[in-house]
Amino acid sequence: MFQKIAIATLLASQPISALAQDAEGAFTLPDLPYATDALESVIDAETMELHHGRHHQSYVDNLNNAIEAGDAPEGTALEDLVAQAGTFTTAIRNNAGGHWNHTFFWESMAPTDETGEMSPELTEAIDTVFGSQEAFRTAFQEAGTGQFGSGWVWLIVDDQDQLQITATPNQDNPLMDVAEQPGTPLLGNDVWEHAYYLNYSNRRADYLESWWDVVDWDVVSERYQAALAD
Repeated sequence: MFQKIAIATLLASQPISALAQDAEGAFTLPDLPYATDALESVIDAETMELHHGRHHQSYVDNLNNAIEAGDAPEGTALEDLVAQAGTFTTAIRNNAGGHWNHTFFWESMAPTDETGEMSPELTEAIDTVFGSQEAFRTAFQEAGTGQFGSGWVWLIVDDQDQLQITATPNQDNPLMDVAEQPGTPLLGNDVWEHAYYLNYSNRRADYLESWWDVVDWDVVSERYQAALAD
């Protein structure tokens, strides 16, 4: 139940590009909200082209193929596939998660001159929970570097309206019924190697540190307000 409420709350403040389906009910790849070179020098254009145009596209294609093969009922909304991931096949879990996670990721970023500012409410909450903005960033980066293998690192609001940092393997996310720590995502960073390897090689920590320059704090702050309003 919590995952369904969290998804509904989050989507109320989000573009619904992840939910786009064509006339036949197939999921489609959303356009990036900026040019492929707009996040340089943090993320180069080639990485963006490969990450969005190939990796994200493959999650969309594989999700549609799994549904066509009967792994989930046709026409099932993405938020339901994510919320009930533990009841579906691995193909649905991985690819629905990959589609949702990547759309959320693209929408979490902006060019460096368009990233806005963290709201006073979110600033206060982060300072209260983590002690300072610097301590929060350090904890987030440590969770990202500490995620063994591929996965994601998240800032979430839990069911007590408290901020937490958590990490998930593969394409799991905190909205899933299989999440070790469920919650409403406010921010998430992709720590699969394909997200950073062309620029940073195996230096995941450098990527995580540089990434703050393109986090869209206006969007993150709106998500926080929506999570609390539920």
